[in-house]
Amino acid sequence: MEKTRTRRADLPVQARGRRATDITADVLRVVLDHGPVARSTAARVAGYSAASMTGVANLLIDKGLLREAPEAAGPPGVGRPHVPLAIDTESTAVIGVHLAVPRFTIALLDLRGRVLREHKHEYDDLDPDAVLAQVAGSVRGVLADAEDRRILGIGVATGGWVDAARGLVVEHPLLGWSDLPVRDRLAAETGLPVAIDGHSRALVRAEQLFGAHVDRARSSIVQLFVGNVVDVAFATAGSVQQGPRSAAGAVAHLKIDDSAEPCACGKVGCFEAAVSERTLVRRALANGSIDRPVFRDLLEAAVDGDQRAIALLEERARLVGRAAAILLDLFDPDLLTVVEAGERLLPQCRALLRAELAAGSTAGAGSGQVVAGTSFPDHVLATAGGAVILDRIYASPTAVPGRFSRAS
Repeated sequence: MEKTRTRRADLPVQARGRRATDITADVLRVVLDHGPVARSTAARVAGYSAASMTGVANLLIDKGLLREAPEAAGPPGVGRPHVPLAIDTESTAVIGVHLAVPRFTIALLDLRGRVLREHKHEYDDLDPDAVLAQVAGSVRGVLADAEDRRILGIGVATGGWVDAARGLVVEHPLLGWSDLPVRDRLAAETGLPVAIDGHSRALVRAEQLFGAHVDRARSSIVQLFVGNVVDVAFATAGSVQQGPRSAAGAVAHLKIDDSAEPCACGKVGCFEAAVSERTLVRRALANGSIDRPVFRDLLEAAVDGDQRAIALLEERARLVGRAAAILLDLFDPDLLTVVEAGERLLPQCRALLRAELAAGSTAGAGSGQVVAGTSFPDHVLATAGGAVILDRIYASPTAVPGRFSRAS
């Protein structure tokens, strides 16, 4: 039987001359956004002829990216029933890894970015060789526990300076790493495709794929991440900006007024030094709101009503709001998302952050229409890791091995 082929004449004028990877990516994204969806509808929304869909849909089904969803079909009627296409969230998955300070997160995610399992591990040793060996061991544990799912790859997200194209952590001062080839090392250890990027850029991609404000995120977005590491990512017209050195978004040394916190660079008032988790933990130990150097303890104390802990998080919320105001005016995005624990857990911190932002931005009260918390508050780190590899899959589905390929 002759295979169905997509002819040039079957494609709309704007699609002629484009690579097949563009066609499969367009169709996969349409099903992500609108599925379960009939093939004819997917073709129309993607801008291709119905005739071009047969081969594309079959290819994506073979790769375990799409499935037919008869359960979503309408009631039987006259003529041939339409069996909708849906993202295959049952037979395949990805692994997400987030390398933080002082632990790493590893998770199993389906193709819609939903976290199926998540584990956090303290590092046995901060030596990079030991860390990568420990992460690889944890990956093997997830693989053994993945049941019948085929794992399509590993995404790694971390703070610091990450060169995604070369697969390197160029510099992570808090972990003491430099020029660490995470991608190649983990690929060699696990036998799986690996992609790595900075966690803010990863979260931008997650917002663009699965977020609560997808349309705005795909237009233009700024992502501000505040943890032990503080950094920013931004995207316009769906394209995440890397910079020629893959160093875009470095705001650790942004000057913040009203902060005298000393920074490792030798100056005072640097953004990261003022608001990092390490700074807050040190101050919380000094004021007695916690009795061990663990940021989670500070958060729990604040949620339980300890006024000393609350005051520290409120102060950070104000500083983050001032920095966010600068970013809002600098980039003028459709969406600015903030990942910051106080904003997520304490309504008063959320209100203070937004008030400072409104006061400091030329957008004023209108800034409230632009700013949002992360779409993934319960699994932000796991989602960041998974989004790195999921973005690659949705961008280039033809690069995914087929379901029965020995390469898988």
